[in-house]
Amino acid sequence: MDHWYQLCTKDGSPHIILTGDYTLATLESLLKPLEDELSREARNQNLYWDLTGIGQIDTAGTILLWRVWKTKRPDRLQLRPEHEKMFQRLERLPTHQSGIKHRDLLWPITTLGKLVLVLWQHSVGLITLIGQLMLDVIYLIRHPVYIPWREISANLYRTGAQALGITALVGFLIGIVLSYLSSKQLQLFGADIFIINILGISIIRELGPMLAAILVAGRSGSAMTAQLGVMRVTQELDALTVMGISHSQRLILPKVLGLGIAMPLLVMWTSAVALLGGMVAAEIQLGLHYHYFITALPDSVPVGNLWLGLGKGIVCGMVIALIACHFGLKIKPNTESLGEGTTASVVTAITMVIIIDAIFAVLFSDVGLP
Repeated sequence: MDHWYQLCTKDGSPHIILTGDYTLATLESLLKPLEDELSREARNQNLYWDLTGIGQIDTAGTILLWRVWKTKRPDRLQLRPEHEKMFQRLERLPTHQSGIKHRDLLWPITTLGKLVLVLWQHSVGLITLIGQLMLDVIYLIRHPVYIPWREISANLYRTGAQALGITALVGFLIGIVLSYLSSKQLQLFGADIFIINILGISIIRELGPMLAAILVAGRSGSAMTAQLGVMRVTQELDALTVMGISHSQRLILPKVLGLGIAMPLLVMWTSAVALLGGMVAAEIQLGLHYHYFITALPDSVPVGNLWLGLGKGIVCGMVIALIACHFGLKIKPNTESLGEGTTASVVTAITMVIIIDAIFAVLFSDVGLP
């Protein structure tokens, strides 16, 4: 190691003179041994460090010496002017605080308070958004020529027509599974005929609206949030503001109306396909003929269940669109915020769909049941 440093005594004080090139290319295989040796020498607080003999030094060499000095410049140090800036940059870096952090005993209350504040902020934002949409509706009623028919039609197509495939597939499979498992249990009691009641009420009243709403929340809700977020990142929203075009009129209202119209249609479609899957499974498992299933379904399931499912679809569709637009407008102009906002939008929308379903179940517990 004599090639890299020399020890000597000058004027009665110990000196260490560093020589050679302290670069990654020259020290690649010697970094650890050299650091250990220099660390042993650095224990002497009176040691004078002379770095003027170093030919070249890069980041690897600077960090090696900085670690040897325990992230603190020694009291006795001589540097070349061109090397001074590298060590000054290291001195400005934040120091790592080692040690155990003591957790506040009130952290559960603090965490709960932060969650309540976040919930309050989102609630205020949603209420403000709803109020703005109501003002836009009043304005468009007075000025029908400004109604964004093209945007409403485009959103109706994207959220409704393009979602028919996935909702049909999931609904059909759920209908088969529900019918197959239910028929297994009904056969034990000789109550095969009641498979129509189980499938009709459970799908039309609950599973159809819930499946459609959850699929739309994950598919269309995330797309709406991402669209508004990208417009925020690319400054398109700022451009609309400069041109005097209302965000709520041209972007949010068409999405809310389009999804509010598409959702009950998707609910009806999903329920019909799920009943079709249940009917196929019932015929295979129980030998229940298709004609009898279709004929007995209206008598087994009151029409109130259908209206209740369609009502859930309208409410869930508009709530999903509102939540998606709210989180889309909250996205900051960076890609990390875009991902976080889209995830929060989908999770919140699905949670609200389940809450809405529970509210409907309690409020309309006496509706549509024989």
